[in-house]
Amino acid sequence: MPEHPVESRLIVKRNSGRFGLIISCIIGGLGNQMFQYAAARALALARGLPLRLDVSGFDGYGLHQGFELQRVFHCEAELASAADLRDVLGWRAAPVLRRVLARPGLAALRGPAFVVEPHFHYWAGIRDVPATAYLQGYWQSQKYFADAASALRTDFAFRQPLSAENAAWAERIGRCAAVSLHVRRGDYVSDARTHAAHGVCSPDFYRAAARHIAGCVDAPEFFVFSDDIAWARDNLGIGHPCHYLDHNRGAESYNDMRLMSLCRHHILANSSFSWWGAWLAEAGGTVVAPQPWFSNPTLHDDDLIPPRWLRSQCRLRCSVAPGTTNRKAVSVRRVTVRSLSIPPRSFSICV
Repeated sequence: MPEHPVESRLIVKRNSGRFGLIISCIIGGLGNQMFQYAAARALALARGLPLRLDVSGFDGYGLHQGFELQRVFHCEAELASAADLRDVLGWRAAPVLRRVLARPGLAALRGPAFVVEPHFHYWAGIRDVPATAYLQGYWQSQKYFADAASALRTDFAFRQPLSAENAAWAERIGRCAAVSLHVRRGDYVSDARTHAAHGVCSPDFYRAAARHIAGCVDAPEFFVFSDDIAWARDNLGIGHPCHYLDHNRGAESYNDMRLMSLCRHHILANSSFSWWGAWLAEAGGTVVAPQPWFSNPTLHDDDLIPPRWLRSQCRLRCSVAPGTTNRKAVSVRRVTVRSLSIPPRSFSICV
């Protein structure tokens, strides 16, 4: 919480016309939190405004590891107080009202300061939001924060030193043509609603992506990260040297992203966690991401993947029931991988 809540309220009221305040609603896992922070941080920097983080949604939140940004990274923005929320949102500040007003069709009741992401792809209207604004959404596009990339890399520097085990893995990653490979399962498989929205990438997707990288990279070594490492070990069958990392668990799971960021090349799951693992890497290697990102066709991911990264052009089908691995229920499609530096290539991929 801010050290001086009274001063904070005065700043908002004094600056509401000329300067203002940006508050970002932070919720979800670490990857989602990073996108929400990045979009708001870029907007605050561009306008010279203070930034606050609303983490009230984590009260009673039982998923993932809770609010992680400030424990994991050097994100120094203050947390929004109840007074900050009232000053920006007025009568709309109550948590139950914010949840209700965020629903489609209620935009007219929100007021100009309550800014809800209207759709999943990039929204240019963020440039025109009021100086005093509360941002709620996922904001999953590099376009929201491309101009602030340098500042964000500083903010997203990992706070804690590497453990001895992670330092040993980091040293090994640095000695080879390392490829991070992320398999996201967990609630993507076990929760029917999440499964319907996301779907899961099949072993064939990873094998095809690995073949593509192996055709461009000499002697690659694959470092596999997953919330279900046993499934990955039993099903991937990459056919190249593979290391399965399963020691970063619970509150230490963010270290998987840290080790991903040390790899030169990346094969992503349809997960914001591995998206950031690749973005934080500065090696300039090959990145392969599944397309579409979602099995839900109403969620457009056109702006999610940076243009330098490769995309697997395919139709992701959510035809496997949660908790099953019925190979016959998954369709195989022809895909094309495109890159700015690599000629288009086609191969069969299954997701």
